[in-house]
Amino acid sequence: MNIMNILLVSLDLSGADLAHRFKKEGHDVRLFIEDKDQKNNYDGIVAKVSDWKNELAWVGKNGLIVFDSCGYGKEQDDLRREGFSVVGGCELGDKLEHDRQYGQKIFSVCGIPIVDSQSFTNMQEAIEFVRGNKGPWVIKQNGHADKMFNYVGSLEDGRDVIDVLNNYCEYEKDECAVIDLQKKIEGIEIGVARYFNGNDWVGPIEINIEHKDLFAGGVGPKTFEMGTLMWFDDDENNKLFLMTLAKLKDYLKKINFIGDVDINCIVNDQEVYPLEVTTRFGWPSTHLHCELIESPMSDFLKAVADGKQYDLKYKKEFGIVVLVATPPFPYQLQLKKYSAQDEKIYFGAGILQDDFDHIHLEEISKNNDGEYYISGDSGFILHVTSTGGTVEKARANGIEIIDKIIIPKKFYRNDIGLKFEQTDGDKLRQWGWISKMNAKKQNRIITFFKSFHEKRK
Repeated sequence: MNIMNILLVSLDLSGADLAHRFKKEGHDVRLFIEDKDQKNNYDGIVAKVSDWKNELAWVGKNGLIVFDSCGYGKEQDDLRREGFSVVGGCELGDKLEHDRQYGQKIFSVCGIPIVDSQSFTNMQEAIEFVRGNKGPWVIKQNGHADKMFNYVGSLEDGRDVIDVLNNYCEYEKDECAVIDLQKKIEGIEIGVARYFNGNDWVGPIEINIEHKDLFAGGVGPKTFEMGTLMWFDDDENNKLFLMTLAKLKDYLKKINFIGDVDINCIVNDQEVYPLEVTTRFGWPSTHLHCELIESPMSDFLKAVADGKQYDLKYKKEFGIVVLVATPPFPYQLQLKKYSAQDEKIYFGAGILQDDFDHIHLEEISKNNDGEYYISGDSGFILHVTSTGGTVEKARANGIEIIDKIIIPKKFYRNDIGLKFEQTDGDKLRQWGWISKMNAKKQNRIITFFKSFHEKRK
């Protein structure tokens, strides 16, 4: 591993944990945070700077610049033309994610089936559209708008969607500036992602299943993300990959996209339908990358930035990431006065040094006494990642660590991956979307553990 200067430019901390990881690998790291509400986080953890452009001479052409969010695409394109090593996205990559209608157009041009959708800047027009086009619709927003505005319709006549849209008429105009209505498709939601170096794919295919509902069992309002199940697949003939992400290769090459790209889909026994594309470091999927990847993340991302291939070493297990939050999440914009800001975080008896490798900090800082404390006011505290030969084992390993972390009023979902275990995994394998090898391997491991416990009795 080559020690280098690394500059991480973060919009809202979504990839800031990478800076912490780079520092642990021994690199000289500097972090810029743009969001004014997030600037007081990560104090005492990594060196922070007030203007990332002033650090370009320091990072140099031999260092690495990481952008963790959309909105910096043009700057990334310009920096690459100047000879800097940059990973994170590109200008048209930003548009692919932020403009849903543009994304759907590119999907169609690339031969990927699309879902019927309409975009509206006027709420009343959206309501009239639903009245004239009966059926359940999904309300979504462009960009990084608060996910609590998203809603999945249930009624065939669209009454519930109309009620929600009427409610949104009472919000500030900039809160619901653009509404997308997407036809509801029945099936299982699953994502497929991979790193791209401007010319080709690097590393294995990533399969992920997000859990956006606030409560266990998929109940409650939508959030940015409560947890994710993920694993890597080295089968280049993976059906989900070939029918979706693989078809974007020529387009990604044309726009010189460099970074991680993900397509979230709905699949059933016959077809796959892409819902949206993420053209940046996903949150919290990047935490799982750090968990599953055994190679130094800095070396890997440097290779991606420089358009090279890389022999990536990774765990061939299931990975789970869980958000540990406090009030006012998920209503952080409305209820900040109820935040846990300035409260200490305590690590209980039995926590091991190795456990800290699985803890990914969000709105946290460190004081002069070496104590961690909550430095933000939105309730995004930290994530915990874990792996296991089975989904059940991965989840249990993560919960064991979470139980050792004392945060007043903390909450989290304890069922990440459970539905996959119970029903969805078998359906996805039967339909051919994921490899049956995973099922065989999992069954062997389950048999081993059962045999092991029987012998201990």
